[in-house]
Amino acid sequence: MNTEAIIRPEITGNWIDHLPEAALLVDAGRDLILSANSAMGRMIGSDRQSLVGTPCTHLFTDQRPQLIAFTEETLFRSHGWSRDFFLQYRDGHTVELEISSSRVGEAETQNVLLLLRDRRQLRTLRERHDANHYHRGGLLEWRRVEELFKDMERENQLILHAVGEGIYGVDAEGRGTFANPAAERMLGWRIDELMGRVLHRVVHHSHADGSLYPLKDCPIYAAFRDASVKRVGEDWFWRKDGSGFPVEYTSTPILDNGHPVGAVVVFRDISARQEAQKELQKALEEVETLKHRLEMENAYLQEELSAEYHFHEIFGQSEAIKAIVRRIGMVAPTDANVLITGESGTGKELIARAIHQSSSRRDRPLIRVNCAAIPKDLFESEFFGHIKGAFTGAVSDRVGRFELADGGTLFLDEVGEIPLELQGKLLRVLQDQQFERVGENRTRAVDVRVIAATNRDLKAEVQQKTFREDLYFRLNVFPIESVPLRRRLEDIPILAQEFLNRACQKFNRPTLALRERDVETLKAYHWPGNVRELENVIERQVITADGRLDLDLPGPDSTARINTTTPPARHYSGELMTEQELRELEKQNLTRALTMSSGRVFGEDGAAAMLGIKPTTLTSRLKKLEIEPREFQVRPE
Repeated sequence: MNTEAIIRPEITGNWIDHLPEAALLVDAGRDLILSANSAMGRMIGSDRQSLVGTPCTHLFTDQRPQLIAFTEETLFRSHGWSRDFFLQYRDGHTVELEISSSRVGEAETQNVLLLLRDRRQLRTLRERHDANHYHRGGLLEWRRVEELFKDMERENQLILHAVGEGIYGVDAEGRGTFANPAAERMLGWRIDELMGRVLHRVVHHSHADGSLYPLKDCPIYAAFRDASVKRVGEDWFWRKDGSGFPVEYTSTPILDNGHPVGAVVVFRDISARQEAQKELQKALEEVETLKHRLEMENAYLQEELSAEYHFHEIFGQSEAIKAIVRRIGMVAPTDANVLITGESGTGKELIARAIHQSSSRRDRPLIRVNCAAIPKDLFESEFFGHIKGAFTGAVSDRVGRFELADGGTLFLDEVGEIPLELQGKLLRVLQDQQFERVGENRTRAVDVRVIAATNRDLKAEVQQKTFREDLYFRLNVFPIESVPLRRRLEDIPILAQEFLNRACQKFNRPTLALRERDVETLKAYHWPGNVRELENVIERQVITADGRLDLDLPGPDSTARINTTTPPARHYSGELMTEQELRELEKQNLTRALTMSSGRVFGEDGAAAMLGIKPTTLTSRLKKLEIEPREFQVRPE
């Protein structure tokens, strides 16, 4: 290193050689020794020129934080003094030092002159120095302040020893004057080790993160500098072993004839309190989460109750129903995903509820999600939840359906309606049982069993690339087909009578009974809306009945009485219809229903009820076929 390029001769010169003690001129800002005298070379046993241009902290390897604090104090106060430093020689010999320091040069420079003395050699000189100091007139003043602190300690000895808080005193230079046993225990220093030392450099030199705590910012010094009490609710003290702990303290100035001569510091270790606060905060967050979850579950259960689910058991004696019950019994005890397929209105949700109620998850909720009713841009929020501020309108945290179903069952109704681009996100949760709320980086784990239902041919859609194959196989672990009503005619009398009893009770009507011809009429109809349509027909008959039933089945087939041997509506002259012809037929059928209902989709006399499907399902189909219900409304002339 070219030291001549960084050392100004007018600063160093040869004046440092004339100093009687070992001396170093240091650039504190750059941690660089600018000059050293011969006495310094003799002290370390080497050529003084070998020190020039080297970091000063290399001389005090194990005391770097104390050296930084000491030089910072010197720059702030223009001078300093310490007995805390030592030099470690290569042979293991240690020399305890007394160091005096002074700021050198202009105000903007950071040059510090350090005078180093061997404390053992200075013992005699120190006694002579003290004697001279006393004789110069300072003896009485010094002893008066010393006696003031001693009197305070003597008068309050019992209190100092009894209290649990740490207490110590400092003079106007910040040096320790007394300390109680509690301070000794908490700091790890003996009382005699603290006396006469600048306590800021001993216990308060750095912040909790290890950054330097400047002396000018220390509230303890500010107490007697400003002659005011300083209370600090949270700070950091350091122990003798190098460990630290959080404290709160009060620094009270001691005044003598109106002049501050020191301060008394009362502090306490707040580690336990902070830990308790963290535990309390964690508990409050958990309580808030559980509260929010319970509120969501309660709101969901209220929603479920208001939806008037009529099925609590599976009714029927046909082989098809018996087969479904057997399959439910096989899969319910497991956690396997189930895919329920079948036409609308066949009771797919009833099968899902039966699986859940027969499983070990029965004590946790069955959460139902109508995939067709979720807007595309809210899919992630609905399924996975979001945090406050995740997007416009997210004014608070929201728990998603997967998190709400944790430990229970999630029923994905009309799963085929999920957009292709969003299916991958659902697949990841099914595979890993992990997800993130929208706007949050934290990964959450859940334990959810998934039961999906659809009235669409997902296998065909996989071949057409409109449904992900990997998601299909993930859902279709255990398939169950919900058989249409026309394939289990023997169940119609049982279902019709059950619906009849419930409708009479619901509408407060006299009890009605099915006649043989009523049963035959019901069996002759092909029931495109399946069980849901049968229930709607029975309820409508109870409302309009005058002592007995007068069945008038809806739709264009009511007069033809299509029976089970009649080919399905998709056949014409024994020939299969194309996909385009099927869509056109569906469009005509929906248009006819809207015409009959005057454009109404919802309600008992709406198009959805006539078709025997859910209003949300009809709305989705109309939107897909670009049919606007308002065009069928009857306008007044």
